[in-house]
Amino acid sequence: MNSPITRIGGKKILRKTICEHFPESASFERYIEVFGGAGWLLFYKDKHANLEVYNDADGELVNLMRCIKYHAGELQRELDGYCNSREFFEDVRAQTDVRGFTDIQRAARYFLRMKLSFGADMQSYGCSAKNLSNAVEYFTDVQRRLLSSAVVIEHKDFENLIKVYDRPTAFFYCDPPYHTTEKYYDIKFTESDHIRLRDTLSTIEGKFLLSYNDDDFVRDLYKDFNIALVERNNNLSSGKFKELIITNY
Repeated sequence: MNSPITRIGGKKILRKTICEHFPESASFERYIEVFGGAGWLLFYKDKHANLEVYNDADGELVNLMRCIKYHAGELQRELDGYCNSREFFEDVRAQTDVRGFTDIQRAARYFLRMKLSFGADMQSYGCSAKNLSNAVEYFTDVQRRLLSSAVVIEHKDFENLIKVYDRPTAFFYCDPPYHTTEKYYDIKFTESDHIRLRDTLSTIEGKFLLSYNDDDFVRDLYKDFNIALVERNNNLSSGKFKELIITNY
């Protein structure tokens, strides 16, 4: 199934290729998406493991996922009446830091800001045809997926999360902000965070798969691991975009 949202750096195009690099499903009992984002890999299968974990550092994104999981109907009612317009986009963008909204109201505004923006940048109106009704109705399917396999939704720092869930039978999928593109994300991710992620993954008992941009800094950082090069179409311009798949198995 598809993700309910569009997100910068989403893996819609590469999800099949990345899944082909996953270890044998029998080799892990827990599947953890450390940088959950839009969850394209999570939603690609009906179930990856007995325990599935979705995590993200963006509290607003985590709130949206939790509201879809537990309050899909209420969120759908909150979004009823909104349409694709610059005025609605500018209104919800202006309300981003306003206090006093309920979790469902916050989730609705965050969803609209993401859905109506250009390239999911959350900042500029997209000026393109989008059917909000279909997107909102799809929450019902997403809720069923999140509830059927009891997906745990976390909001933790990546290092803490990895240490909490690490086991010999754990498999971590990591899709961090790409090196030199960190400015496009609301959550701060620094050069030292890239190094901290490498150091954390170097000591785990379980397996990991890491997706990154093809960058000399990244290649040097993970030179002691297995690195495969893949290509995808560039979402926002013509041509190909090279990415790396890095594993410890």
